[in-house]
Amino acid sequence: MITKLAGWALTAFAIYYLCTDPAGAAAAVLGILHGLRSAASSLSSFASHL
Repeated sequence: MITKLAGWALTAFAIYYLCTDPAGAAAAVLGILHGLRSAASSLSSFASHL
């Protein structure tokens, strides 16, 4: 029950954040994607050096 409530609260916050600061939300998404790309590149480099 509490996990479902937390999920709804997180969704509501994301929608609120997107509506009130679209540029900030876009920057946050780009930052997350950059972090994922960097992690994938590091993992690829690690696997190729094994």
